Amino acid sequence: MRYHNITKDDMLNGEGLRVVLWVAGCNHACKQCHNPITWDAEGGIPFDAQAEEELCAALEKNYISGLTFSGGDPLYPGNREDIAALAHRIKQKFPQKSIWLYTGYLWEEVNALALMADIDVLVDGRFMVELKDNKLHWRGSSNQRIIDVQKSLQAGTPYLYQEA
Repeated sequence: MRYHNITKDDMLNGEGLRVVLWVAGCNHACKQCHNPITWDAEGGIPFDAQAEEELCAALEKNYISGLTFSGGDPLYPGNREDIAALAHRIKQKFPQKSIWLYTGYLWEEVNALALMADIDVLVDGRFMVELKDNKLHWRGSSNQRIIDVQKSLQAGTPYLYQEA
């Protein structure tokens, strides 16, 4: 897996102050995407042990609410195995921290992936510029859903996230 950046103290990509891992690779090519540089799966730099240490050091701060995977698309097929392993390690090391994941895929396309066991909130759906609304919280267009993954897995249907 490759990545472009690790953002610390982010307030825009999930609830609370978060660490965001911006991964490389996306095949959705959403019109007017805010981050097209991340589409190329070979772009950015390799995610290695040093990058994971940086991520964990940022997550150790008690004021950080959790980790957000964004990009690109963390669920780009070439990223899925690495994201699953990393999410599992993070959940084991920081069980009190939430993990959010942004993807252009719909819940119905990805809910059976094993990695969902370690994801707390999924923001699904492609960005659609014609449905863009700057008043939306944590998403760019009104077709995107903010899904409570664990409640959805239990219910067998998408359960929308309720802000704490």
